[in-house]
Amino acid sequence: MSENKTSLRIGIVAGEASGDILGAGLVAALQERFDEVIVEGIAGPRMLALGAKSLFPMERLSVMGLVEPLKRLPELLGIRKRLRQHFLANPPDVFVGIDSPDFNLGLEESLKAAGIPTVHYVSPSVWAWRKGRIKKIARAVDHMLTLLPFEADFYQEHGVPVSFVGHPLADDLPLAPDVEGAREELGFDVEDRIVALLPGSRGGEVRYLGPLFLQAARWCHQRQPDLKFVLPAANDARLSEIQALLKDFPELPLTLLDGRSHEALTACDAVLIASGTATLETLLLKKPMVVSYKMGAMSYAIFSRLLQTPWVSLPNLLARRELVPEILQDAATPESLGAELLKFFQDPLLRDQLQREFNDIHQQLRRNASARAADAVCALIKPKQ
Repeated sequence: MSENKTSLRIGIVAGEASGDILGAGLVAALQERFDEVIVEGIAGPRMLALGAKSLFPMERLSVMGLVEPLKRLPELLGIRKRLRQHFLANPPDVFVGIDSPDFNLGLEESLKAAGIPTVHYVSPSVWAWRKGRIKKIARAVDHMLTLLPFEADFYQEHGVPVSFVGHPLADDLPLAPDVEGAREELGFDVEDRIVALLPGSRGGEVRYLGPLFLQAARWCHQRQPDLKFVLPAANDARLSEIQALLKDFPELPLTLLDGRSHEALTACDAVLIASGTATLETLLLKKPMVVSYKMGAMSYAIFSRLLQTPWVSLPNLLARRELVPEILQDAATPESLGAELLKFFQDPLLRDQLQREFNDIHQQLRRNASARAADAVCALIKPKQ
């Protein structure tokens, strides 16, 4: 990059709120390096607040599951075609696709072929399944930015330029969480022994894991009556579903929250949690956890055959060994989950050792991610003639 360069035109496409958060961090870091940063593509409220121009509403890309994307496929393909035409007619200095790989990689491949430098921010789970996608990624991406270190190792092995930038959540969360403050906010006493239950944010997850987690909580409470429980519902729909489930557990000392998962995780002593991204926040808050997941028998048969890693949870993937128990599908019973949870209260040394290892991983992920991502983006920018 030329030292005299004072303006930057960047194309960005983020398909959901988490991508908007990453994009805003990147844009803010770039604004510190340039007098003017022109951002256009698809952005959410955080990037819009920094001056980005969104050519389409970000919500149009925020589709989940298998059926909904297929129903919306013509619209999504139309949006991608118009973005491609726009960027080819008005080439940015660099294009950054943030997550949303099914949408962004095809766009990046076209732009890279036209000589526009391309960056993909957040690795697809190519290291876990569908490894053949690495060929398309190599064609589409000049540089991959990964949030996790083992992801960067995979790309290096396959000859794809990559930077491990760290995780913004590790930058944002303190190394020592304010447990007393969180307990006071939620109405718990300092000496309370608290288990947080996080059965997931999707309807299917609560359907499979909600009753199971509550049964495991009952099993634990019968054996350790001083335990208290807290369950943060991810949204209004989950709140209603969990309220209906709780009618079968009148004896359970449980505080149901509307959102506020961060406070619940900070306040608790241990966590029973669905496998997913929330396990990373749980790790960064230094909370011992038992990870579980259940799905339909057919879906699990397909998933288990496709999976190419020994573990499913981020703590174990980051540690590259079984740091926390994973109890999946038919093995997940109230007794098996409850027995693992109670170990954290019966063995303080186990809890202390886990917290030390979580702290080490937190330090590893705390790398000023947005600034590192901006460095990698700047390195791709070609000097203007």
